[in-house]
Amino acid sequence: MKAKSIEGNSPEEIRSALQQATADGFSPTLAIVFISIKQDREAVCEILKKENIDFIGATSSGEFINGHQSQGAIAIMLLDISRDHYSICFEDTHDKDLADAAKEVTDISLSKFKNPAFVLCSTCLSVKGEMYDGVTLIQSIQRNAGNDAEIFGGMAGDDGTLTGTYVFTGNQSTDEGFAVLILDNDRIRVRGVAVSGWKPLGTVRTVTKCEDGWMYSIDGKQALEMYLRYLGESLHNTDGEQKNFVEEISFYYPFLALDDGDPVLRTPMAVDREKNAIKLDFPIPEGKQLQFTMPPDFDIVETVLNHATAMKAKNDSGADALLIFSCLGRLSALGPMVQQENEGLQEIWKAPMAGFFSYGEYGKDINGKHGLHSTTCSWVALKEK
Repeated sequence: MKAKSIEGNSPEEIRSALQQATADGFSPTLAIVFISIKQDREAVCEILKKENIDFIGATSSGEFINGHQSQGAIAIMLLDISRDHYSICFEDTHDKDLADAAKEVTDISLSKFKNPAFVLCSTCLSVKGEMYDGVTLIQSIQRNAGNDAEIFGGMAGDDGTLTGTYVFTGNQSTDEGFAVLILDNDRIRVRGVAVSGWKPLGTVRTVTKCEDGWMYSIDGKQALEMYLRYLGESLHNTDGEQKNFVEEISFYYPFLALDDGDPVLRTPMAVDREKNAIKLDFPIPEGKQLQFTMPPDFDIVETVLNHATAMKAKNDSGADALLIFSCLGRLSALGPMVQQENEGLQEIWKAPMAGFFSYGEYGKDINGKHGLHSTTCSWVALKEK
């Protein structure tokens, strides 16, 4: 398998980059597209279809390839891979049970490949403002495909506007659904890990009241007041736009939701002073445990890169391509360090890389448990056997 990554600020630039990439005889069959909502998706899709290139794609909140990071642009991973080794499925889940749709796709994957792996792109926020249930999606795929299945990917973004996210393939597009690239894992080795790097702080606490996505109490105490006290803030300082609260506070201090596997991050996205409540990007159910976190530092990037180095050393067969799904929250919290993280991963695997800043990340944690993550870097390396 041969891979190349390209980028551009317009469909015309993508057309030119594609021509340059194929000038040496490179003939991609498959593309994975990460594109800003500001761009003309249909025009980019038509360029790929004209060249007989299959594709899946997601809207982004920033894009990156080898040595380049952008916002409001387009990044594409091009793969020259046998069409016998992959399949693409698309599900628009408006008025459709998500678990049933996930099972249907998984059944298709098992009918095609004995050992399927999944590169998954889903929507996150519909144009009506409804959050997508990524937890049900990944759990349903894992339950039907088996615990050993490799599942990595991200939730689409919309440049931080919160106006609606999209996934697409072929002639199909939706603001509520998912697109999945199914790979024959007996022919294409798929491996990766989802790592946040944030460190816990303080005692383990329990969510004691949660309704309609709002967390009202922790350890029997008002949730917002406890969170702000931990930050050294006071309740009257939460005036102003919710967006400022998210970008200036909660991206830096997410919660660690504790479960059977590696803890997953959950980011406060809104506060309600009257209710003294917090709304997370993905709710922590009542009765579940959590911890506060320490502020981000250089160790976060080192943690991600160290896990990648260890995985490569354990299974040293290299990679043909690298995909990275990094949360928009990492960009806000880590600043320039997030580009060092992405390029550090590319340097470790020494393969063409493409990725985007997402609104949620799918992947296995360091203990091998699949989950939907927040403020996390989920990467996956592909290698033809």
